[in-house]
Amino acid sequence: TFCALSQGQPCSERSVFNIFTKSSNEYFIMDKNNIPTKLLPPNFPELLTLIKNPPQELYCLGNIPKGFYIALVGTRRPGNYSKELCKRLVKSLQNTQAIVVSGLAQGIDCYCHEAAIDFGVPTIAVLAQGLMTKIHGERRILAEQILQNGGAIISEFPLETPSYKSMFPARNRIIAGISNAVVIVESKEKGGSMLTANFALQYNRPLFALSGNCFQETYQGPLTLLRSDKAKPIYFPEDLPFICNIPVKDSNKTPLNISISNLSLEAQELFKKNSGFFKNLSELSSDSKMVMSSLFSILTELELAGLVSSQDGYRYFFEKECSCKN
Repeated sequence: TFCALSQGQPCSERSVFNIFTKSSNEYFIMDKNNIPTKLLPPNFPELLTLIKNPPQELYCLGNIPKGFYIALVGTRRPGNYSKELCKRLVKSLQNTQAIVVSGLAQGIDCYCHEAAIDFGVPTIAVLAQGLMTKIHGERRILAEQILQNGGAIISEFPLETPSYKSMFPARNRIIAGISNAVVIVESKEKGGSMLTANFALQYNRPLFALSGNCFQETYQGPLTLLRSDKAKPIYFPEDLPFICNIPVKDSNKTPLNISISNLSLEAQELFKKNSGFFKNLSELSSDSKMVMSSLFSILTELELAGLVSSQDGYRYFFEKECSCKN
């Protein structure tokens, strides 16, 4: 066990970092088959070797997939609709050569890794710590899932190095340096993701930002980038692969179509009226003039058809109608 001051906190608030060094089955992934390998520059993804201050070596769990590396990064404390936004961004990358790159931090980063796993898009997590230091909770489970689904976890820091605040800018430069394009999903004006944006500009990487709510603090970063013309706007998440010019895997493949022809007329009408939007129960009840019992029945029908989703049973997201057929 290693004790150190955590991010400049006073001595009374020391953090304890658990480091596992005894055997291969005590790595943070807790799988004896996942042993970190050391990569030297000739084995780096090519773009990473071209930056001004490339890492001297990388430690890697899993295999780094090849393709179009696109960084999707953002705040640790996102808004209510951010998880669905990340899902739509990553879902648009299906059937392309995209590799989602992010930092495995809580919030936007984890949302994007999770969505990549859900939609079969390869993903790479870049860490600001050594690969033999412990990751706790849901982030550890997600790290395991990344490896199980053919992704990679990488770091430039020696295996037993715990995470310090000063290490995150170095991590962010790798995220920007490895990527063909960088997208700032949601960030405060002084957020860590803005460091990634600055690195992207330094390295001449295409920089994009989501145009969000101007009254929300966690969208001030992207809006500042857009206002200063440092980033190109993404207004709709489904436009991501086209705006970034991401190559497709197979031009003969067509998007998955969802049939609505077998739904009740009431369900079809409710779906078509709200397609592509979030609506809460109060709005749906008021707009449709339905009693709540009937509304719940129709929403259940749409959920079973994969056309509507909800995380809390109150707010519902309706898929875009263009991805469905009658």
